[in-house]
Amino acid sequence: MSKFVIQTMELTPRRIVAELDRYIIGQAEAKRAVAIALRNRWRRLQVPKTMRDEISPKNIIMIGPTGVGKTEIARRLAKLTCSPFIKVEASKYTEVGYVGRDVESMIRELMDLAVNTVETEEKEAMRQKAGEAAEERLLDLLLPGSRTPTTGPPEPTSKADDTREKFRTLLHEGKLNDREVEIESCESGPPVARIFTAMGLEEMEKNLNEAMGHMFPKKTKPRRMKIKEAWEVLVAEEATRLVDMDKVTAEARTRVEQHGIIFIDELDKVAGRESRSSPDISREGVQRDLLPLVEGSTVSTKHGQVKTDHILFIAAGAFHVAKPSDLIPELQGRFPIRVELSSLTKEDFVRILTEPENALTLQYRLLLETEKIDLDFQPEAIKTLAKLASQVNEKNENIGARRLATIMEKLLDEVSFTAPDIAPAKLSVDSAYVRDKLKDLVENTDLTRYIL
Repeated sequence: MSKFVIQTMELTPRRIVAELDRYIIGQAEAKRAVAIALRNRWRRLQVPKTMRDEISPKNIIMIGPTGVGKTEIARRLAKLTCSPFIKVEASKYTEVGYVGRDVESMIRELMDLAVNTVETEEKEAMRQKAGEAAEERLLDLLLPGSRTPTTGPPEPTSKADDTREKFRTLLHEGKLNDREVEIESCESGPPVARIFTAMGLEEMEKNLNEAMGHMFPKKTKPRRMKIKEAWEVLVAEEATRLVDMDKVTAEARTRVEQHGIIFIDELDKVAGRESRSSPDISREGVQRDLLPLVEGSTVSTKHGQVKTDHILFIAAGAFHVAKPSDLIPELQGRFPIRVELSSLTKEDFVRILTEPENALTLQYRLLLETEKIDLDFQPEAIKTLAKLASQVNEKNENIGARRLATIMEKLLDEVSFTAPDIAPAKLSVDSAYVRDKLKDLVENTDLTRYIL
């Protein structure tokens, strides 16, 4: 059973929501929707095979202003199961025939990411075996001709064998780390063709690169380096040699097809129909190009064919001007679940600054702790920060929780700059400190517009 299936089996909807609550404040409806969607993926894999392919993922549209947690919910969801995940912006794609990125490139990017992830995992799994091979290569360099034959009848222990084992012990103890050896390392590979990717002709690109690989074989050149550095180079080479890339590609394809998540942001930017005399006539074209991917199709990548039938698509947008109903009907039907995320209040900002495990106040406290600055945020200071952030959002563009990051950076600008000079020190951030540091920015609307 796949480790993804096992992980998802342990993640009940209630537990998924609890995990999301550790990092994201509020938005209970959205958390509930993604929790059910994730659980349904595991449920689908438990039904009889004859019905498994008939069950499509229930794709989701998140509606809400910027900075309320849409992207973070999707990202954390993928991280829970280590699923292949990418975030794309719908506004960056163009209709087929226009200059720009075609929508199928998101599948190719997801597949590339999955292959890299699985390859890294396989190399890590092979590290011990690769380390043993690298050790023998280092000993060969240190003691040429000392390796004991691995075939034929066993030979009596020789003086060379004893010397080799003594050097092995010194190597393990790190006593040879500063000694230099000369190793053969690969130079940069042949030119890589990327001219067909934009057109989706992945197979042609792959074949051309293979041909160029034969025309420009990898060359090696001798390099002198210390044993400690040479060890890492040789381990990496041996791990690469031990990894079965066919197996890696097959596993990556399974992860993408069965567990992949694509987060499409700014979907509202392509919502519109040509009949409405939109100045951007390619918007409906982008939607129509997206439709086959979301419905289920096969995309050609340099790693082979990838089916999109069971990839989970989570779309998001502010939908201030356009509405989900402005999308073409076929695409609307492929996103049956719609959840609305609420704007953040002053009380939400207080919770965001204090409750999550990655709270901004904790991040800054740990950062300055490295400079021996003891940073302490008083409860009243937190409330004042939340109030000011809320006020700035009301006066200018409402960017949600992202406003907290800009305000915190400005609040601690001076101490962040002078920390190495004043350490060790203790700084208690109270309400008066907050008002003093942010007074000009909050009161001067024009200045706030440019800085915050």
